[in-house]
Amino acid sequence: MLKSALHFSHQLLTEVVHEGDHVIDATMGNGHDTLFLAELVGIKGQVDAFDIQEQALQNTSERLTSAQANKQVQLHLKSHEFVNTVLQPNQTIQAAVFNLGYLPSGDKNIITQSKSTIRSIEILCEHLAPKGRIIVVLYSGHDGGKLEKQQVLDFVTDLPQELFSVLMYQFINQKNEPPALLCIERKKTS
Repeated sequence: MLKSALHFSHQLLTEVVHEGDHVIDATMGNGHDTLFLAELVGIKGQVDAFDIQEQALQNTSERLTSAQANKQVQLHLKSHEFVNTVLQPNQTIQAAVFNLGYLPSGDKNIITQSKSTIRSIEILCEHLAPKGRIIVVLYSGHDGGKLEKQQVLDFVTDLPQELFSVLMYQFINQKNEPPALLCIERKKTS
């Protein structure tokens, strides 16, 4: 059976993230991906998670504490476009994940923006280890979602193919704008 974008994102991450790795959750939301990544990297790894909403940070902190997985996680109350403030110039990451749109059960007027998303992807591509992956789940069924999806697609389509492979995964016969998944995989260093 074909996997949903969410389940496929976890499969793609599981294939490349190992104990001790450094990874990024660019949109912590309610902390589901943050916890998933924390479990993959284990106590020897590091997860840096970003969100602009205090509620997201609180929800994620509670989830991590409940699972006793908060030692390897740093939560940042700032936009993912500032990911470079926590990464050293030559530091590599094994993976990053984005779930674009709005905070589930939050204010639907506070949404991710293509400008900051693209800037963050650009920075993360510079830090991505060979065979590392950036996963972007695009939700386009909300106001602003279609524009963000198109602008992110335009950006990743132009990534140099000698350095990156970019996959798009989406169900095309489903109603209500099903999410699309992008996987950016680094082939080699520049």
